[in-house]
Amino acid sequence: MWLLHVLIEHASLQLDRPFSYVYEGSIKHRRGFRVLVTFNHQKLVGYVLDSEHVDQTIAQLQATTSHRLLPIDALLDEEPLLNEELLQLALELAHDNFWPRISVLQAMLPLSLKPKKTALKGPKIAYETFVRVIDECETNLTLKQIEWLRIIANEQPFNKRDCRSPSVLQQLLDKGKVDFYRREKRRLSIEESPVERAPQLTSAQQEAIAATLASNAEVYLLQGVTGSGKTEVYLALSERVISAGKTVLMIVPEIALTPMMVAYFLKRFSGKVAILHSELTPGEKYDEYRRIARGEATIVVGARSAVFAPLCNIGLIVLDEEHVETYKQDTLPFYHARDVAIRRGKTHGAKVILGSATPSLESRARALKGVYMHLRLPDRINAMALPYTHIVDMLDPRNIDRESSLFSLKLRQAMSETLTKQEQIVLLINRRGYAPTLSCRQCNHVFKCPTCAIALTYHQHDHMLKCHHCGYLEAYPAICPDCNGTYFFKQGFGTERIVEETKRLFPSARILKLDSDSSKVRQTIARTLKKFANHEADILIGTQMIAKGHDFLKVTLVGLVLADIGLTLPSYRSSERTFQLITQAVGRSGRGQTPGRAIIQTYAPNHYAVTLGATQDYEQFFKTEMYQRKLANYPPYTYLMLMTLSGKSEDLVIQVADTLAHMVIEKLDRDIELLGPSSPYISFLGGVHRRVILIKYKRFDIIEGPIREIVELLSQKTLVRLAVNLDPYDV
Repeated sequence: MWLLHVLIEHASLQLDRPFSYVYEGSIKHRRGFRVLVTFNHQKLVGYVLDSEHVDQTIAQLQATTSHRLLPIDALLDEEPLLNEELLQLALELAHDNFWPRISVLQAMLPLSLKPKKTALKGPKIAYETFVRVIDECETNLTLKQIEWLRIIANEQPFNKRDCRSPSVLQQLLDKGKVDFYRREKRRLSIEESPVERAPQLTSAQQEAIAATLASNAEVYLLQGVTGSGKTEVYLALSERVISAGKTVLMIVPEIALTPMMVAYFLKRFSGKVAILHSELTPGEKYDEYRRIARGEATIVVGARSAVFAPLCNIGLIVLDEEHVETYKQDTLPFYHARDVAIRRGKTHGAKVILGSATPSLESRARALKGVYMHLRLPDRINAMALPYTHIVDMLDPRNIDRESSLFSLKLRQAMSETLTKQEQIVLLINRRGYAPTLSCRQCNHVFKCPTCAIALTYHQHDHMLKCHHCGYLEAYPAICPDCNGTYFFKQGFGTERIVEETKRLFPSARILKLDSDSSKVRQTIARTLKKFANHEADILIGTQMIAKGHDFLKVTLVGLVLADIGLTLPSYRSSERTFQLITQAVGRSGRGQTPGRAIIQTYAPNHYAVTLGATQDYEQFFKTEMYQRKLANYPPYTYLMLMTLSGKSEDLVIQVADTLAHMVIEKLDRDIELLGPSSPYISFLGGVHRRVILIKYKRFDIIEGPIREIVELLSQKTLVRLAVNLDPYDV
């Protein structure tokens, strides 16, 4: 008899404890596998955290506990889902960050292996059937049978589906001449490239590589201007690591960057690369995950969740564009890929490289303190100058183009000149859809999401209103619900509107669009980028996903249609994000042999994030922004903890938030600065009301104990949920 201690699939602090079940069969491992159980009259999937063998009957066990012991309904796995390193990592992350343990386990695993009931419908292993000859004797065979027996023998491995005479194949099987065997099929098809030799490295690249290999530091900040060749440094270090018999984990911030990075690595390490990102089908991701776990790949390239890839003996972990906010997950568990990478690096003794042209202030501050080793690539790889930039003040009527309400005279003229020269253009507007707000002209009613209470965005391509936070959809209205009016005003603009305007002004130009809407159709991102790289289009219009990492040699003009859009967001990071976006976008221009330029349209032409982003002056921006952060006591001068309370009853959420604030102040008044309780930017999300409390602190070891006591106390409340987010991004 086995007593299994099981974590239930519901990711809540209230249920973050093992529940005991009994099992009378045999198990191969003590923990790490899934079981199907009955919990509160529901069939749920659980994760066995531990188990113990007992020499008692169920009745005897039941007599020792006040809880009713139930048998498990089914054993779902024969082997542990995670190796010991990843399981220990999951438990440590959950403990250190006040998360339910099951939430981390679910984040680590692909759909088919998640401890969730939905995983039971996930894809399983796909097999192909092959044929092999087991008796070559041709006696008593017809000529047709002999022909196919010889074909099968000569064409090994021979796939059963390739046989054009199934009846003959069946006859050979019946006579004992051949048999069938199955082999696992890899559903992901990767186009292999001829292996390329590494190019001649610049002296700066060689110095960065030599310094990394010679140092015993754990984390390295590789800071290089846009186009300075950071990717070649990653590749060169990967070659050294793989030649030493170790593996490489390469993380990129956007799905849009993954195909390009995969292509770079395939050209150097053919057949050794695996891919993990959300654009793969569940079946493809399942296959890739198992392939990595079996040790068949020595390099993994992927987006944020790939940091949990089941690689063994890791020698190098790289986070490209380490400053990008998508490395921080905004739902439970709130992990940052950088922090997970550093933890795994310590476990494996691997070098962790954080690469960026515009490092986050936290990373740069740690480099200045010597926590990270600082490496620099100060010049572009082809010795070309950085793009010429021009800031256009959209409040100055002299800059307004009578032909367009969206493009300035300067930008439209530059686009016309670039197209005439048959060069390429990138236009960036960090807002998708056609218009961010739809309102009634008669009564000014604004159409809002019923579950989030924020304005719905109008999308012209399918004539629908959409919520960009919860995914709610609504048909375009025929009449206003307040006044029955039939005329509506589309306020603002996004990528769709820019595409429409560009087509009107330049009807002969070939235009492509790339934003997160594009990723809804698989392979659209990769196809779009490939088309643009092959000069099958003249203009690429998109959101921030086109601003980072891409290497388009024929792009000589970048236009930021509204560069200061991020400055309006209520976040202490708004200036940093705006500077990084401008710098990265400008860096897409002039990466080939022709000098590039960038036109930056803005309503805040004198803001330091705009002016310094235009000149690519990171050092001055760092000094200016650090001064602002110090005045306001924000990271990296302090640490943040965001406590979010949510529930169906707004009054109850407010009451519990006030109680929580009083408890925190009572226990930690001298060691923290507390802001709130307050309403977040989106106070009603997904049908629940929210209140937040922000805690600023200097030392985690001082506040950890009291906060843990408070979290455990509040976890007993069932009508209000508490979520703790260390180092939040959106505050």
